[in-house]
Amino acid sequence: MTNILEINNLNKSYYTLSGKINALKNINLNIKDGEFIAIVGSSGCGKSTLLNILADIDKEYNGKVIKKGSIGYMLQNDALLPWLSVYDNIMLPKKFNYNIDEKYVLKMLKKYNLIEFKDKLPSSLSGGMKQRVAFIRTLATNPNILLLDEPFSALDYQTRLILENDIYNLIKKEKKTAIIVTHDIAEACALADRVVVLSKRPGTIKNIYEINLKNKSNPINNRIDEKFNNYFNIIWKDLDNNVKR
Repeated sequence: MTNILEINNLNKSYYTLSGKINALKNINLNIKDGEFIAIVGSSGCGKSTLLNILADIDKEYNGKVIKKGSIGYMLQNDALLPWLSVYDNIMLPKKFNYNIDEKYVLKMLKKYNLIEFKDKLPSSLSGGMKQRVAFIRTLATNPNILLLDEPFSALDYQTRLILENDIYNLIKKEKKTAIIVTHDIAEACALADRVVVLSKRPGTIKNIYEINLKNKSNPINNRIDEKFNNYFNIIWKDLDNNVKR
């Protein structure tokens, strides 16, 4: 499997009134095509900063990032425009010269039981439905690499598990590469092929764990795998109990 993303000697600093702050230090990571990577670490360690760099939102850094595919970025907040319909929110990237397959969008709306809300405003949707719409919008431009910045954190536990399952299955089915930032170790172990643990600021890669479950399938079933708790406990200890659950 070839690398679709390579991060070499990445360093990021920024300045405040108090002086220089080192956010990321010597990040080196290769990600293979089709991998699902989770990044965990304490608050302020630079997880979201790293995603912003990968998405070209933040271009002020030292080091090299090599991407062999296009990027789709799904934020923690659904970022739906309240005055646009569900359909128009999904089609919004078209205004910025992205090619979007409208048949694919309608197919996804049907798949997630959102077709009847196509012409409704986002205010008529539940939190889980809004995140599904945001995910469809992310996929609509057909990116090779998906960046997911805590996309489930604002949802109740049951909705979170269902949405995790839906998104994971779709990512695997369509053979996308995905990188998720999360504070939830269980979520990381349930979703990822590898979990990257960042240290406290400045964020460096402390350890990388291959998640080799005995009966790996989908995130809900992965949580009851006999090896799941072992991975959870190892990563929890590696974080010095600094990660919020």
